[in-house]
Amino acid sequence: MKPVLLTGTLALALAFAAPASASPLLDQYAQEAKSASPEFKGFAADRGQALFSSRHTTGKPETPSCTSCHSDSPSKAGLTRAGKVIEPMAASASPQRYTDPSKVEKWFRRNCNSVLGRDCTAREKGDFITFMLTQ
Repeated sequence: MKPVLLTGTLALALAFAAPASASPLLDQYAQEAKSASPEFKGFAADRGQALFSSRHTTGKPETPSCTSCHSDSPSKAGLTRAGKVIEPMAASASPQRYTDPSKVEKWFRRNCNSVLGRDCTAREKGDFITFMLTQ
């Protein structure tokens, strides 16, 4: 499947559909992504879905993918390894999830290191949130 780049009218439409604070967060990630890679053209929900769904071998063996804890469906609740309920990742099911930048950064920091064995890039964060805003 070809990635859908969010630029122009589509990005504007998504910004209005997104929780109020998600748009500034995406703007911040876009600026960081452009600084890291001048050829950056926008975020892609397909790349975010791949990041969410793929199994990775560089992080902790017990958490090879986001779905290890967050379930295969972003609109459903997940469970931590300790059995604690995790609210759904999809913005439609948890509208406040992407509105507090410090919380978003905290969970990216923890989960990216657990799943990927490193921090997520600004592009990965933007792709991930873009995917979750479509769910």
